[in-house]
Amino acid sequence: MSWNKLSKKWNHSFLLIGLLSFAILMLTYILQPCTLDDLHQDIFNLRNNYCKSQFVTSMKLPSSNQISCSKIIQGDQDAVQLALLHQKNASKKELRKTEMDYLNLTKDCNHYKMSRRFIPIPLSKEEENYPIAYSMVIHEQIEMFERLLRAIYNPQNIYCVHVDEKSPEIYKQAVRAIVSCFENVFIASKLEKLVYTSWFRAQADLNCMADLLKSKVPWRYLINTCGTDFPIKTNMEIIRALKLLKGKNNLASEKPQHKVARWQFSYKTTTIIGKTNIKKDPPPISSPMFVGSAYFVVTRKFVNYVLENPEVQKLIEWSKDTLMPEEHLWATLNRMPGVPGSTTHHEFYDLSDLNAIVRLQKWRRYSGDISKGAEYPQCTGIHRRAVCINGVGDLHFILQQHHLFVNKFDVRVDDYAVQCLEEYLRDKALYGEEP
Repeated sequence: MSWNKLSKKWNHSFLLIGLLSFAILMLTYILQPCTLDDLHQDIFNLRNNYCKSQFVTSMKLPSSNQISCSKIIQGDQDAVQLALLHQKNASKKELRKTEMDYLNLTKDCNHYKMSRRFIPIPLSKEEENYPIAYSMVIHEQIEMFERLLRAIYNPQNIYCVHVDEKSPEIYKQAVRAIVSCFENVFIASKLEKLVYTSWFRAQADLNCMADLLKSKVPWRYLINTCGTDFPIKTNMEIIRALKLLKGKNNLASEKPQHKVARWQFSYKTTTIIGKTNIKKDPPPISSPMFVGSAYFVVTRKFVNYVLENPEVQKLIEWSKDTLMPEEHLWATLNRMPGVPGSTTHHEFYDLSDLNAIVRLQKWRRYSGDISKGAEYPQCTGIHRRAVCINGVGDLHFILQQHHLFVNKFDVRVDDYAVQCLEEYLRDKALYGEEP
């Protein structure tokens, strides 16, 4: 073989070896463990693409092998009936996670957050730059609380959790254990003994309001929730809905009509709330009273005003011995002139539960055949206090609504409903589009 031919052969071999070495180095670089910095980079290259793919895979929630959530959400009645059948057969066998399970799971916080797939980073710059505050008032069902927290959790947000002081100690320990794994989730500094329809439900939100204002997180809006709520919008969708409010609050409010009776007499709270014969003075405000939902979307300026304004403080004190004050306090404040983010009290602007964006509840009395004028289709779960605890058959209707949250859900009634909603929201958040 001539020297020229041998030289060309060596050069070719060296070139192949060089290209192979380079390819191995590149592959090693691409496949090395991804960091959060890799995911934050908004660039297109093989490593970045690989890291994002790995992240999406690791954050997806597991699907059930027994049912098709995608078909259920599309309204496929065969899929709904199959899920209801599985739910009925599994209800007595299904073991829910207990407080002890969470006490054990949270001994290693990193493993807990990874195994339970809490989102560790903002999914976009828009979300990172728009933190939201949450008040979460809970009293039972540790698993439902944890799944609600996971559904709304984002590391840039801030979460105040108010636990009923009357809750069992093991429950409070489990909540504290879960909360301790997150820097941006905390227990309210003052806990109330919650009594249904009494003042203490509103006081729980006021306690969280005061705590949230002390946080260094520059949140824009506060949303309050309870343990049977669940979102039907992703964090990104919630942010865009809040931006559309342009600094206004949003909550249901209407003229009180027959509900005036709730504040005509004083009510006394012990372990229950009872009406007394003591007649109350009129409300200490010049603007009219309104009633509405206990749940709201309010601005930071509203929260500041509520905690500092003398006229508001008088209304708060006056409301402490009324019936269901959380349903007239927030509604009235949001219709008072001068309150940040409020709406004029002109009757043209009455906001019903249907029009407000905060929360959807399907009331029994308004359910039925929509084609014949009913507001909601029949509940496929069960009713509790005249409100639907949603089942899988309710998801198709629910996800077409404009609200941010829906009440009620209960994993003991229909775990598949919560599971399918979780799966739908997580996929939508990760992929940025309908699953």
